[in-house]
Amino acid sequence: MRETIAHQRHDLRGMTAVVTGAARGLGRAYTLRLAELGADVAVVDRDLLAHREFARERDVADEPVSDLIAGLGRRFLAFELDVADEAAVTAACRSVHDAWGRIDILVVNAGGGSGLPSETTPSLLTKEVISGVLEANLYGTTNFCGAVAPVMKSQHSGRIVTVSSVAGSMAMAGGEYAHYGAAKSAIAMYTRYLAQEMAPFGVNVNCMAPGLIATGRVMERLTPHTTGAKGIPLGRAGTVEDCANLLEFLVTPLSDFITGAVIPIDGGRNVGTS
Repeated sequence: MRETIAHQRHDLRGMTAVVTGAARGLGRAYTLRLAELGADVAVVDRDLLAHREFARERDVADEPVSDLIAGLGRRFLAFELDVADEAAVTAACRSVHDAWGRIDILVVNAGGGSGLPSETTPSLLTKEVISGVLEANLYGTTNFCGAVAPVMKSQHSGRIVTVSSVAGSMAMAGGEYAHYGAAKSAIAMYTRYLAQEMAPFGVNVNCMAPGLIATGRVMERLTPHTTGAKGIPLGRAGTVEDCANLLEFLVTPLSDFITGAVIPIDGGRNVGTS
């Protein structure tokens, strides 16, 4: 079956992509899937060796993601920066365009939360905590989309994929991580607005909203007695391959008539909330 699916994949040779949060976890999986399909990939992360933080990812492949791209025979560019730094983001995107002449795909994956559950319920949030999560998630998204949009408009083509979360549409029972949920909800709505702006230029803009995904970070936090599958109708956590499959769909002609969509990939956990 996997061989059959591989033969049905679209060829991205000659196309270029930018992926943020690319060093580990989902961003690493997105990067490698694009490279496997033939795209040249510019990778962005605050720490390009971040995959070494978690043994489960380090044991699979200790090499930086850029080395893995090169091993697939594709070109790469690598940028170590903070996605909230608008000037650095603009400079990086300009460098990609100068080097390769175009940007066909943007995957804005960088983000994340902060703080303990007991510190991040709505009534306890401080401006400092909220600002940090907004910078990493929402501002990182708007910075990259703002830098790449003029390029794609001039090309009259392109695919932008943002990353929200199930937390952006479904509040946790205890109210924890409210700042993260609010930031991810904002990304989903920003994506819809951006899709309206970019549609006349032939650019598709969509949003992925993962639920519980078995990245290295998540798996090291689960105990042998905790599967994390409670409340998931399909009975399991998602895999990075599940998410990469959705990304592949969104950056190929299979999704030509889809834009402005926020697509949950959560095993059904979000059923009834959207």
